[in-house]
Amino acid sequence: MSEYQEFLSERDKIDFLIQKGFKIEKVTENLSGAFVVFKHLENKRSATLHIQTANARKYFSNLLIHS
Repeated sequence: MSEYQEFLSERDKIDFLIQKGFKIEKVTENLSGAFVVFKHLENKRSATLHIQTANARKYFSNLLIHS
């Protein structure tokens, strides 16, 4: 898969969780990317995404700044 396709996939996963009412709770960066923990506001469920592409890391960083 091309890097652009990977970015689109990761962006769609982030957008899906945000639309379902999840908020970014924690970000852990390492050499293999970033682990982003999402927490649902109402029912306290959580989900973790492993974000590997630089563009997707910029995308969720932008969401953090603007929220």
